[in-house]
Amino acid sequence: MLIGACSASSSAADEQAAPAPQSDNAAAQAAGGSAPRTSGRPFSSEPVASFSTPWAMAFLPGSGVAMTNRALVSEKEGLLWLVDVASGQKQQVSRLPENIKVAGQGGLGDVVVHPDFAGNQRVYLSFVEPGPNGTSGAAVGYGTLEMAQNGSRLNGFKVVWRQQPKVSGDGHFSHRIAFAPDGSMFVSSGDRQKMEPAQDRGGDLGKVFHLTAEGQPVGGRFHTLGHRNVLGLAFAPDGRLWAHEMGPKGGDEVNLIEAGKNYGWPQASYGSHYEGRTIPDDHRGRGFEEPKVWWTPSISPAGMIVYSGDLFPQWKGDILMGALSGESLIRVDVNGAGARKGNQWTMDARIREVEQGPRGELYLLEDAGRLLRLEPARG
Repeated sequence: MLIGACSASSSAADEQAAPAPQSDNAAAQAAGGSAPRTSGRPFSSEPVASFSTPWAMAFLPGSGVAMTNRALVSEKEGLLWLVDVASGQKQQVSRLPENIKVAGQGGLGDVVVHPDFAGNQRVYLSFVEPGPNGTSGAAVGYGTLEMAQNGSRLNGFKVVWRQQPKVSGDGHFSHRIAFAPDGSMFVSSGDRQKMEPAQDRGGDLGKVFHLTAEGQPVGGRFHTLGHRNVLGLAFAPDGRLWAHEMGPKGGDEVNLIEAGKNYGWPQASYGSHYEGRTIPDDHRGRGFEEPKVWWTPSISPAGMIVYSGDLFPQWKGDILMGALSGESLIRVDVNGAGARKGNQWTMDARIREVEQGPRGELYLLEDAGRLLRLEPARG
């Protein structure tokens, strides 16, 4: 593997909380500003396991308690673990891609299982691969998971999508994966901190792609454009696709992803440039989609699910997402195609990933390494 400068504590500027000018748009203000802090947590928190640089998590579907307690956890430094969340025991998975480039925000990224995992044992990974002359780009592929007591492995790994063009820099890869109800796949592609390519219809940067499970385009070259750094991508039970992305200095967003829509970056944002230059916040007037919810100052969103369990019935259908600089678990109240801010529970740690367990319990991955299990508070 290619190993670059990487640590759990290092992060780019857009993962740090910073104030930004407030919008003059009164209607938009209702969706923006600082997220409300919620006093008291309706859940208990228990550590399960620990890692070095955790990034994503996915449960393995199947029958029996032993199977449903198993999850895969990826680490940015290029490791994949099979974890028993009941015992906390973990086993390293071998035969990952050999050319993972670990530097800055890049490395091994998302891990997602195919909807027909019970039949094909496919596990999809996103990662950063090197290019010529010091460039790099995100990639997505899959292998067949073979589980055994003497070691689990990912056999026959095949790359099915590559971010083009490969460019310099080590930020904004995005590379989140979500499977649609029909078995097709969506992949987010960040702007790589280059900004303008997000509006270039001839390149991959700043887009969301709709692909078959084998990586072939569905319905056009890309699904949506005008994105900065989409680090959360999840389907609701009604089939709607939701995403969140980091704004620049302020302006973090939650968006409803709809085919053919342009989400405005870098020509519109509720944040500002780091050096202080303003960005127009008039989305609709400039032909762009308005975010459903936005935050200023930044909370630096990371990881995301749409909750469907029974342990927290009051949250069914709502977005649950982590916050890095915001050090919180955040709930966004979703009602069909609409959304508004719900709760923000302080966790006193950078939350990288949120995942739902087989009983409806929640799991959080802290940037510092801990895997936490959340269940309803007693009493």
